[in-house]
Amino acid sequence: MYFTSNIKILRKRRGRTQDEVAFALNLKRSTLSGYENGVAQPGIDVLISFSGYFNVSIDTLLKIDLSKLSESQLGELERGYDAYIKGSNLRVLTTTVNSRNTENIELVPERAKAGYTTGYADPEYIGELPVFTLPFLSDKKKYRTFQLKGDSMLPIPDGSWVTGEFLQDWMNIISGHAYIIFTLNDGIVFKIIENNIRSSAKLVLYSLNPLYEPYEVHISEVKEIWKFVNYISNELPDPVIPEKQLIKTVAGLKHDLERLKNKVGRDISDITSEPV
Repeated sequence: MYFTSNIKILRKRRGRTQDEVAFALNLKRSTLSGYENGVAQPGIDVLISFSGYFNVSIDTLLKIDLSKLSESQLGELERGYDAYIKGSNLRVLTTTVNSRNTENIELVPERAKAGYTTGYADPEYIGELPVFTLPFLSDKKKYRTFQLKGDSMLPIPDGSWVTGEFLQDWMNIISGHAYIIFTLNDGIVFKIIENNIRSSAKLVLYSLNPLYEPYEVHISEVKEIWKFVNYISNELPDPVIPEKQLIKTVAGLKHDLERLKNKVGRDISDITSEPV
């Protein structure tokens, strides 16, 4: 069991002293110290009290080694996304950190996508991916960058690098927003999502390019979802003509077409009126 180390980790992350936690839980400080040092074993009433105080399930306090979780995973846990409380599978993400113990942003280039299908949970595979950081992103969240392939998300150009924030709770998917979705069947795709998890346990995936038809995936097929943050490209997207300008352009083309038809009509009339 990991109870002794877990309550110490959670207490220190909250910036609480033993006296403060003991007072909140109606315990003696020496009793709390005994729990943290492993010289005393808590009863069920004490476990319930710790669970309520830290908003973490008893199963997590006892069974999950919190020291093995990354900063982003601990942050998700502290924000209430406890797998045992929510009744879902714990999504433990394999990640890397730099020398300052800050999580890297791993790059998954196009040539590495095939390996990601089998290596996404392999620390050795993830550890070999190139990494970088973006100073304007939060160091309390987990990000990963994937390279796009194809034209399904035009005007975002082929070859762009799309960065996403790891999404722990899929019920927080907002319909109409962009996400990076990883399934074993389709690999990594970047799509606009319609969230139908509650009604049918499915997601409808839409491309920005209207030439591509939307399609459904069952949530059981999904392994990871990353909320779109930004993209990096060395190409400018194609310009989008404003609606008024588009109407003006079409009107101009129609006018030119009418002039051409009239000119052709006059030329034919001149030819037929000439004496033979």
